[in-house]
Amino acid sequence: MYLCTPFLLIMRRILLLLGMMATVVLYAQIPAGYYDAADNKGGNALRVSLYSIVKNHTSLSYSALWNAFYTTDVRPDNGKVWDIYSDNPDGVTAYYFNFGSDQCGNYSGEGDCYNREHSVPKSWFNDATPMYTDLFHLYPTDGWVNNKRGNLPLGEVNNPSWTSTNGSKVGPCVTAGYSGTVFEPNDAYKGDLARTYFYMTVCYMDKNLGYEQSMFTGGSLKPWALNMLLRWHDEDPVSLKEYERNNAVYALQGNRNPFIDFPELVDKIFGADSVNPFHPNGIEVWMNPSHWSLYPVPATDRVTLVPPVPVEEEVLLQVLNLAGQVVQQERCIPAERYTLTVSDLPAGIYVLQLQGANFRIARKMVVGK
Repeated sequence: MYLCTPFLLIMRRILLLLGMMATVVLYAQIPAGYYDAADNKGGNALRVSLYSIVKNHTSLSYSALWNAFYTTDVRPDNGKVWDIYSDNPDGVTAYYFNFGSDQCGNYSGEGDCYNREHSVPKSWFNDATPMYTDLFHLYPTDGWVNNKRGNLPLGEVNNPSWTSTNGSKVGPCVTAGYSGTVFEPNDAYKGDLARTYFYMTVCYMDKNLGYEQSMFTGGSLKPWALNMLLRWHDEDPVSLKEYERNNAVYALQGNRNPFIDFPELVDKIFGADSVNPFHPNGIEVWMNPSHWSLYPVPATDRVTLVPPVPVEEEVLLQVLNLAGQVVQQERCIPAERYTLTVSDLPAGIYVLQLQGANFRIARKMVVGK
């Protein structure tokens, strides 16, 4: 046995979603063979293969999106709408929307109603289908904030002209490569939106997703936008919210966001790891939740994770809160099992993630006191 020694403890926010009691395993709900066409590919060839996998999906009607949100964007802690433009994991969320009764409608300020936000603004692609109703980039959001965002590109702002209750901002862009007015979302959702945009560059690589002042040239991201979104992807890792939303959208559209299933695909297509091919198969069997042990439940002092076979490489062991933020992290040498001290963590539900060079496993972990 090898006892890992923590070297980083960062508590950014605690979001206790007590209704979420099912075991979380990253690859558990990917259909068998779904990514076969992408095996042993990298770089642009990998992008093209993923395009062939995700492009043919069910196109919903625009009115059907209201009902879709009931399953794709419901908060498990209170059953309300999960609005990324008002939710504030680092502070106090000022208001919540009820499904149905709080649909927009007219609005005159924040908190009045929620509507259907095209995170890649529909004017960029001239309201064309199937982008117009693709749930992977459509979110329920506060109507007033949505209106403030309009068709502005995403970006980073130091001196905002307007700020929402959850810290989203409008103002001049300070991101290198662009100087126009932009919309900066809350930090907790920057990775979500980055992976949304990466999905769009794969699913619609044959379409024109933007005009001159947008973030796209044809179906590809402009260099400044790509560099920023790569950074957002790294700084805000995939959250449990994204895992579950991916599965909910798949149930309705019949396709998935590959960058949520396999976040390493971002680097293999757009980053420095494009020389190493992607191998999705052979991982899923090993990642079967029944093959992994995690005890005790709940944990009060230490928790132990036992892989089905000894791990023969150095791994990164992370504890994430349910908003997807790393609260504890350590590097571990090859071992048959991993024991982690959790006595400094507040009681609640977390995700324990073990990541190696070619695999990643995520399990629910309960900490009690």
